[in-house]
Amino acid sequence: MIRRLGSFFTFLSLRLVPDPFVFALILTFVTFVLGMVLGGKGAAEMVRMWGRGLMGSEFLTFAAQMCLVLITGHALAATAPVRRLLKAVAGVPRSQFGAVALTTLTASVLGLINWGLGLIGGAMLCREMGAQARRRGLPVSYALLCAAAYTGLMVWHGGLSGSAPLKAAEEGHFLADRMGVLSIRQTILAPMNLVVSCALVAALPLVMGAMSPRRREEIDEMPDGIYEETVRGAAARPARATFAGRLENSALITAVFALLGAGYLILHFREKGFGGVDLNSIITAFLVAGFILHASPAAYVRAVADAVRGCGGILLQFPFYAGIMGMMHGAGLVAIISDWFVGFSTGFTYPLFTFVSASIVNVFVPSGGGQWMLQGPIMVEAAPKLGVSFSHTLMAVAYGDQVTNMIQPFWTLPLLGITHLEARQIMGYSAVACIFGFVIMGLGVTFLGFLI
Repeated sequence: MIRRLGSFFTFLSLRLVPDPFVFALILTFVTFVLGMVLGGKGAAEMVRMWGRGLMGSEFLTFAAQMCLVLITGHALAATAPVRRLLKAVAGVPRSQFGAVALTTLTASVLGLINWGLGLIGGAMLCREMGAQARRRGLPVSYALLCAAAYTGLMVWHGGLSGSAPLKAAEEGHFLADRMGVLSIRQTILAPMNLVVSCALVAALPLVMGAMSPRRREEIDEMPDGIYEETVRGAAARPARATFAGRLENSALITAVFALLGAGYLILHFREKGFGGVDLNSIITAFLVAGFILHASPAAYVRAVADAVRGCGGILLQFPFYAGIMGMMHGAGLVAIISDWFVGFSTGFTYPLFTFVSASIVNVFVPSGGGQWMLQGPIMVEAAPKLGVSFSHTLMAVAYGDQVTNMIQPFWTLPLLGITHLEARQIMGYSAVACIFGFVIMGLGVTFLGFLI
């Protein structure tokens, strides 16, 4: 059944899913029309809302934070120790099911550590897995491997780089006067989230592996050009025999920066404990770790240069999604969606309907922190009236944000840049993962709320 679902949704995806940028433009038009029809706004008002959202300082700041999370995660995944680890992992499977399942498991675990690391590490493992499978004569669907690598984006908000929980852990965050500061002990490290995240990490490899095609003619192996590029790898640049060259490749400079960065993090967490875990501290930690593992400033600069290319699509599309956010907020569309679900919720069903409404909003606002900024105030206002904790509400929104990443192509951009595939080739498989993830997370927020 799972294999047939994968084949069916892939058939639809190859014919219906446009380029991610075109998808963003279509969503802009749809939001514009909905704002006029449901929000009762005029065309001129919608244009102003779109423009204000497009250049909104808060969203542009958050876009910079998201790109830094991606860049530092990419740079860490590109270090020699991590590459050796990925190569060793890729040599383990002896079947197509095993290759897909192991890629899914690795991407999911890395995604819990850092969404950028999971996305880029998963993409690099996908390429290595595809190359080794082809070299050994093991038929493996390369598109399915790529979709498996994308599953880290369906667990990330329950991990250490989840933007909404980390934002809520910051002193003076925008809802602090209404819900206080929530430590990650109350969100990311809460028993409910640990159970749900573990269930996803256990189930997703089985789901993705079960979609492996049976017939050889259905298996789209890694194309020749990508295979040759992966096997060849990146050539190391020799150090220049000059004073400047020695500085650029100096292990001493790396050691000094490592001590400086590690010292700051130690002081930061000694002072604030778990409350100090926020987006900026995560970025700093991965910056320091990547710098140490690259061993020289020059190597780290090269890794960051590669990462920035993967960030280009995000930088192009994020303002358009910020414009969509501006229209949804100004026209009251987020409030309309959220209030509709709140209107028939009880204390028992509220977390589930919060999760469902957030999954819908995420299609239009594929940014965990950005979505929390729009939807958070509405859900936080209703939560105490229905006897639901703020932390439970926040995680329900976070789960809704991450589950529909599997049918929203925005975050596929860096992964597609590395794997050289198109969104339509993988979205059918990831849609099946979305269905199973929706069930697991929906059950979790409904029946495990007492654990939070």
